[in-house]
Formats: sequence, structure tokens, C-alpha cells
Amino acid sequence: MSTTPQIYFNPWDPEFRANPYPFYAPLLAGPPPVIEMMRRVALVARYADVTAVLRDSDGFSADRSKIMMAQMEQVRDLGPFKGASTILTSDPPVHTRLRRLVSRDFSARRIREMEPRIREITARLLDSVQRKGEFEVMADLANPLPVMVIAEMLGVPPDRYETFKRESDIIVSSDNTAPGMPLPAAFHEAVDSLRGYFADEIATRRRNPGADLISALVAAHDEAESLDAGELMAFVVLLLLAGNETTTNLIGNGMLALGRNPDQIDLLHRSPELVPRMIEESLRYDCPVQATFRGAMKKRNLGGTEIDPGTACFIILAAANRDPAQFLNPDQFDITREPRDHVAFGAGIHFCIGAQLARLEGEIAMGELIRRFPRVHLKDPAAKLSYKGSFFLRGLVSLPMAFD
Repeated sequence: MSTTPQIYFNPWDPEFRANPYPFYAPLLAGPPPVIEMMRRVALVARYADVTAVLRDSDGFSADRSKIMMAQMEQVRDLGPFKGASTILTSDPPVHTRLRRLVSRDFSARRIREMEPRIREITARLLDSVQRKGEFEVMADLANPLPVMVIAEMLGVPPDRYETFKRESDIIVSSDNTAPGMPLPAAFHEAVDSLRGYFADEIATRRRNPGADLISALVAAHDEAESLDAGELMAFVVLLLLAGNETTTNLIGNGMLALGRNPDQIDLLHRSPELVPRMIEESLRYDCPVQATFRGAMKKRNLGGTEIDPGTACFIILAAANRDPAQFLNPDQFDITREPRDHVAFGAGIHFCIGAQLARLEGEIAMGELIRRFPRVHLKDPAAKLSYKGSFFLRGLVSLPMAFD
């Protein structure tokens, strides 16, 4: 935790996590402050500064082994990737090699081919909602849809979906472990279970390869492009975690914003062609990924602040998406807003490889929900909401809505 005049930044504070946006406003008023959080940390929040860092992979490293606080090194070593490089936490040339291996499976053509299946899953989930006559957005739609889609891509059978989601949530919630504190036993159990399952699946694909994503990565490991064993396991785990948590939060956060702004739901009924813009506005307004890390490798002047090599940087994507220098009336949820290059998916070489898939799932899920239940609304607009235990991945525990 660190407090400076007019600035409070504590991602381990539940009240801060519940609504971080008021705390971002002072960060948008001037150059990035450099504070002490057991080491020097720059809080990078303004849109121009955030995009400058994300597009400067030479000056700012994504390799967390170079930038993590000393007290967090144990978290890294014992985490789901066991210290192996991933596309999220590596720099060129490693990042270039890893991204190339999976890019064809997330191409525009491949994502378009998935649309009928995503529509089928969505329809089945909403059929169930309609039959029971009540609707809890997270449990009934936002949680199951993305994990089913990414698990099918990986070649995982349906009987594992519920376990995957539970393990994924436990792993993500570990982000709320304060530096220097031990990770809970449930985290280690979830990591061991997930990695153990995938170890068996990888061995199976070596004997009997299929058309799934695990088989493609195994082939890359065993043939020319050389994923080492640790990278292969880390890649599969990352695809499961990132492939479901962020889209889950897009759907949940987006439906909350719509529920709090029923005029925007009415607008969607009149103009359903606005669904893609609604998705972009949901991503901007309540960003599923609030922040990421970078480490300064070279001396840089960032918006008037001298950043020395070795400085860790919180890159606050959600603050940049509310920057009035970039977005008119940024605290207003407006689905007619002209797209202005929000950074919900990052920027530069680390721009989210699954962005097209997330957008498609969001458009199908939320668009079909609004079409089928034209009077959907928050069950209790005054109810206090609970968020999962991660500042970085902002997502609701539950969101009761009604459609009568």
C-alpha cells in the first residue's frame, strides 16, 4: 500500500477493488507518480503514457523475472507457469517465437469458423435461463460460455468444464495475495490439479494427435519450432486462464453497465446494429483487465516523469480508458460512442491475441440476451456487488437480473 497527497493506490484493499475508478482520477491529472511499494513503482495511468509504454518493448520489459518485487518472486516461481516464459510475460525474440506458434489458431478466419458453435452454446444456456424463469448472469452465462469455448478449442471434454472454471477462479484470486504473504493452500491444489490434468492430455496427444489446440502445440514442441516442456505446459495453462476469465468479465461487467443504464438497452432494441459498439464501450467503460506490469530497461521521460532503469511500472489500462484527454465524458456509458482506440486489449506487440474471439463471444452472448429478453433489468439496483479477489482481472462474483 502507498499513500501520497491526493493519491491512494492499494490493489489489495477490497474497497479499492470494488470501485477503483475514483482513485484513478488523481492519476490522470498529471505526470506518472513514482511511489514506494517495497520498491520504486511508477503508476502509469494517462492514455498517452500508457500507449507509449506498451508500444516501447525495447524500453519497457514484460518479462516479470526482471520486474517483480523481491517479495513476489516466490509467487512467480510457484505460480501456474512455474517460471516458464509465456506470450504474456516475455520479450522478443522469445515472445515473437511463442506468439507465432499460436497465431494461426486465433486468425480471423478461424474465429469466424467458430461463430456457429458459439451461437449454439449461447442459445442452449439462454434456453435454460428461460425455462427456470430467473437469471444470474455470471453462473448462467458469463462463467460457462467462455470456458466451454476455450476448452473445446483445447480438446477438453465437457465433464471437465466445471472443474476448470473453479480452478481458474482460484488461481486468478491469488492476485489478491499481498506481497510477502503465503499463497493459500487452495491455490497450490488448483495449480497442481490443472497442470496434472494437462500433463496427461499432452502425453495423450503425443500418442494420438487430433485437430485441437493442444495437439498443435505438442506438434510444435516435438517438431521444428521448439517449445520446451515448460513453455508447452505454460502455454496450455495460459490459454485456459486468459481464454475464459477475461471474456467472463467482459460479459458480466457489460451487463452491469447496461443494467445501470436501461436507456442503452432500449437503444439496442431500436438499433441492434449497435451491438459491436456496445461491446467496445463495455470494454472501455469497465475494463476486464485493469492493469498490467512493465519494467523500465532504459531511462525514459514519460509524460514529464523521469523513469530510471529498474523501475517497476503499473500500467493501468482501465484508467487510460477513462482519460478525458482521449475520451469525451469518459465516465458516461454510451454505446453510440465513436471508437477511440481503447486499450482494454493492450497495445503494441502484446496486443491480446484472443481479442477477436472475446469480441465475438461478447457480441453473441450479450446481443442474443438482449434480443431474447427485451425487458432484462437488474433484480435489485441497490444491491451491494461482490468482486472476485483480483485487482488485475476485474470480475463480478454474481449479478442477479430479471426479465419479467
